[in-house]
Amino acid sequence: MSREKKTKLDLNRIVFIGRTFDEYLDMFALSKAKIQGRRILDCPAGACSFTAIGNSLGAEVTACDIAYDHRGEDLKQKGLQDIEHAAEHIMKAEGNYEWGYIHSVEDLKSRRTQALHDCSEDMYNSGGRYVPAVLPVLPFEDSTFDTVLSAHFLFMYADRLSYDFHIDTLTELLRVAKEEVRIFPLVDLKGDRYEHLDAVIEYLTSEGHIVEEVAASYEFQRNANSFLRITKSSPGN
Repeated sequence: MSREKKTKLDLNRIVFIGRTFDEYLDMFALSKAKIQGRRILDCPAGACSFTAIGNSLGAEVTACDIAYDHRGEDLKQKGLQDIEHAAEHIMKAEGNYEWGYIHSVEDLKSRRTQALHDCSEDMYNSGGRYVPAVLPVLPFEDSTFDTVLSAHFLFMYADRLSYDFHIDTLTELLRVAKEEVRIFPLVDLKGDRYEHLDAVIEYLTSEGHIVEEVAASYEFQRNANSFLRITKSSPGN
């Protein structure tokens, strides 16, 4: 079976929205200086601009997502539609969000549109950085990346992703990481702490990894203001 048959998903079932580079720095307590010269995987990356901007600043960033089996232009058009739909939804539920970091729905739309533009342009010019894959399986060798970042996927979709899927995906992210994995945020779509987070931490600790809950300077969805930092165990530990 070809990779396309294994990974390609109907475009209508994909939500292609992303965060800006600056949002990523604040979500994951990073800085421009900290990412320079680092090999980083963003997975799943969606329409985020971290890969585009990060590479322009001296990092070596790869983006991975099931969506990347589709043409860049198709994804861009889908992304523009999704931004409008998301803005409409958020306007109906403004009380579920904090309006300090992002100031208004228009500010949100501007950020999401900028991220989509940066991502789309980079996909067109540097397609090799955007790798299609379906978690919990990644097409990379062990310890390929210094750091793996994963935003708005694990924990957030606890209503449709099983505990076993979380463990399998975290195991795979750690496999391709050399040093660490960071997961943002630690809440589900309702803003509640992921119900199995303590069990996940206990499992990761039992595998020899160091796990920390770290406060972030980013909060838009209420209570989504921290990330999990998993420092990988040394070989032989």
